[in-house]
Amino acid sequence: MGPHPAVAAIRLAVRRVLHDVLTDHAPSLDPDRVPDTPSRAPLVLVACSGGADSMALASALAFEAPKLGIRAGGVTVDHGLQSGSDLRADEVVLRLTELGLAPAESIAVSVGRDGGPEAAARDARYAALDDAADRHEAAAVLLGHTRDDQAETVLLGLARGSGTRSLSGMAAVSGGPGADRRYRRPFLHLDRQTARKACMVQSLPVWDDPHNADPAYTRSRLRHEGLPALEKALGKGVVEALARTAQLSRDDADALDAWAGRAEASVRDAAGLLECAKLYALPPAVRRRILRRAAIEAGAPAGSLFARHIEEIDRLITGWRGQGAINLPGKVVAQRQGGRLVIRQG
Repeated sequence: MGPHPAVAAIRLAVRRVLHDVLTDHAPSLDPDRVPDTPSRAPLVLVACSGGADSMALASALAFEAPKLGIRAGGVTVDHGLQSGSDLRADEVVLRLTELGLAPAESIAVSVGRDGGPEAAARDARYAALDDAADRHEAAAVLLGHTRDDQAETVLLGLARGSGTRSLSGMAAVSGGPGADRRYRRPFLHLDRQTARKACMVQSLPVWDDPHNADPAYTRSRLRHEGLPALEKALGKGVVEALARTAQLSRDDADALDAWAGRAEASVRDAAGLLECAKLYALPPAVRRRILRRAAIEAGAPAGSLFARHIEEIDRLITGWRGQGAINLPGKVVAQRQGGRLVIRQG
C-alpha cells in the first residue's frame, strides 16, 4: 500500500524539483545513482518556519533527497517579532534534525521598517537565506509557497496596478545574488490543504504563525476576508484561476521582456542615447520596458520605480509638449534633449 495521496503529491513535487537541481548544478552526476563520495553530492536547503507548508516540504525533501544522492539541510529564520521567537526557532531546528536534515540551523535577523512590516520581514528573511546558501554552498533553497499563496500574490499585484509582471506572481524558479536559479518553489501547483493533510497523516507537529491571522497585515486580510468573499461571489475555483493567470501573465511578460531586450540596441544612437522617434515607433509594452530598464541602470531602485514613473517618462516621448525633467526615485532624472531621451543621476 502506497503513501497517503497528500504525501505522495508533495513527494512527487519535490522529486521533480530535485531532478531539475541535479540537471542545473551537477550535470556530471547520474540522477539515478548515489555518488560514491558523499562530499560531492549537492546540498539542497529547505526554508522552514515550522508551519504546515514548510514542514511538509521539509519532510518530502528528507525522504526524496537521499534517493538521488543529494544532501538535505534546513534553515529557519527568527525574525524576533514575537516573544519567545528564539525558542520557537530552536524547536523548528530540532524538528528538522529529527527528520534527518543536516545542516539544520536557526538564523536571527533584525527586521527594519522600509516598505512596511511585511516587506521588511521578507527582505530580512531572504538576506538570511542567501547568506546561508552562500556559506553552505547550497545548490538550491526550497520554499514552501503554495497555489493559495500564489493567488494572494496575484491579487496584491492587481491592487498595485503595476502591469503584467506584477500579475505574474511568484516564479517556480528565481534567484538570489549571483545565483539566478537558487530558489525553487515545488508546491506552487498544490493547495495549502494538501500540505496540511500531509503533515497530519505523518504526525508532523505544525506551528501556526499568529501573524497569518492578524488583520494588521494586508496578506492576512486578503487570506481571511478577501479570497473567501471572492469565492462566495464567484464560486469555487478562484484560487486555481488566479494561479493560472499568474503563469499566463509570466509567459507574456517573459516574451515582452525578451522583445524589449532585442529592440533596445536598435533605438540607441552611436553615443548610446535613446532616440525618441525610434522609441515612439515601438509598441507601448515594449517601449515602457526599455524605459524602465534604462531608469534602473541609471540608479533608480527597482522596488521604488512604479508604473506612474514610467508613464511620466513615456509622455516625454508620446506626449511631448516641451515639459521639463522628470524626477525619479534614487535621484535619477529623465529629460528630453534634442530628440534624445537622457536618463541619468541628477
